[in-house]
Amino acid sequence: MKNQNIWKAILYIILIIYGLVTFFPFLWALSASVKSYSEITSGSLDLIPKDFTLHAFKRLFLMDKNFMRWIYNSFFVCIVGTLLNVFFNSMAGYSLARLKFGGRNIVFYGVLMSIMVPAQVLLIPNYLIIKSLGLLGSYNAIILPVAVNATYIFMMRQFYMNFPKDIEEAAYIDGLGRIGTFFRISMPLAKASIATQAVFIFLGLWNEFLKPKLYLSDPSTYTLTVGIQSMMSRYGDITQWDEVMAASVISLVPILIIYIILNKYFMQGIRMDGEK
Repeated sequence: MKNQNIWKAILYIILIIYGLVTFFPFLWALSASVKSYSEITSGSLDLIPKDFTLHAFKRLFLMDKNFMRWIYNSFFVCIVGTLLNVFFNSMAGYSLARLKFGGRNIVFYGVLMSIMVPAQVLLIPNYLIIKSLGLLGSYNAIILPVAVNATYIFMMRQFYMNFPKDIEEAAYIDGLGRIGTFFRISMPLAKASIATQAVFIFLGLWNEFLKPKLYLSDPSTYTLTVGIQSMMSRYGDITQWDEVMAASVISLVPILIIYIILNKYFMQGIRMDGEK
């Protein structure tokens, strides 16, 4: 018993040290956002600023004409992309779980196979298709290719496979058709799984850098990730690290808020039952 307590204490110490090491860069970025440019470039790793200032935030919101636009662009892409994903993924998962049609298993195996294909392999083909459709430079180039997600189709299928049929049969007896049952019964009861996929889809779109960088060329259409990257070269060889750190901290705020609000759904989303 004594040896077990010793090993447990050692494990906790290791985990605490690991947590501090991984959390330190975030704390330093937060600290650097309220430091002066000279203090950041001095190479100091102090977490407490010697000269506390909000000048970088003021420049971003009051002097940078594109920064608020980048935030709006990111929210637009994320909200529209998330809504489309939730709608189509849920319908596709329900269809594969509940509807009986020819080739259903083939479609399901095709969905599974698409999960195994690395996104980098499809980057050039997607670019050529988007270019041929005349979508370059628009948000459709980012939103439409990710309007469905095979991973979350599979997740929703697994949920509906374990969804009690008695509930749907009771809805049929009450006069609801297949569409009405899905939208009024099945989908509302899947809110935990839907919230879970919505959070991860939103975070994925919010943090997406490569596709907006590839498809968007006008600085006014940039999303926040591409905008922050462009800030590093706007002054030539000099990077205003105080502005970059402030913008990076601001970009984390929506993610933290969404995670805090919807955190309770994560564990519920893992459960594949249909209980209310």
